[in-house]
Amino acid sequence: MDYRIAIIGDAESVVGFMAVGFSVFPADDEETASRTLFKIARENYAVIYITEDLAKKMPEAIARYKDVPIPAVIVIPGRRGSDGYGLFNVKKSVERAVGADILFKD
Repeated sequence: MDYRIAIIGDAESVVGFMAVGFSVFPADDEETASRTLFKIARENYAVIYITEDLAKKMPEAIARYKDVPIPAVIVIPGRRGSDGYGLFNVKKSVERAVGADILFKD
């Protein structure tokens, strides 16, 4: 089975990802982003990136996928840069998988 990669976020942040073959789903609000996430998660997407600005507004929607192998839902910075939310989520995922903070030791 061929899996694809998608990205959900504001148009300015995600449009460039078309050039590398990602499926791009522009969304300006958490309702649109959540509906899009739920729809494409049922399709052949192995990885779904979501920009930090939207991800902060929809933690319950993203949490649905934290314990499933596919799709991996990953929070990334948007056009304004990172505020640390994506890295915080990676840290929490590693702690849950390993049982300890092996990344930052704080």
